[in-house]
Amino acid sequence: MSAPLACPQCTLENTYPDGDNYVCADCGYEWPIAAAADSEEDDDAVIKDANGNVLTNGDSVVLIKDLKVKGSSTTLKVGTKVKSIRLVGGDHEVDCKMDAGNFMLKACYLRKV
Repeated sequence: MSAPLACPQCTLENTYPDGDNYVCADCGYEWPIAAAADSEEDDDAVIKDANGNVLTNGDSVVLIKDLKVKGSSTTLKVGTKVKSIRLVGGDHEVDCKMDAGNFMLKACYLRKV
C-alpha cells in the first residue's frame, strides 16, 4: 500500500479514494485520481538537494556529510565541491566526477552552491 496523498487544499494526509476521486476527510475537498497520478509523476522528475533547492544538470554542489565509499577505504569529506553534476534516475540520483573517481550520490547529502 502506498503512502497517503496530501490534500491539495489543506495539505493534510487524511485522504481516501472514493470512486474516481480522492476525498479529504478533514476539509471535504475532492479531486480526480487521474490528476493525482499526474502530479506524482511530476514530483519524481524533480530532484532536490538537502535544503530543498531544485538540482539541474551542470550544477555545482557541496557535500554536507562525510561519506564512506562502499568497498573502499576512501571517505568523501564534508565541504568537498563537485562541479558539473549529471542527474540520473534511481536511488542515487546524482552522477559526478571527483578527484577520488566517479561516484553516484544521493541528493539528500548535497547542497547546491
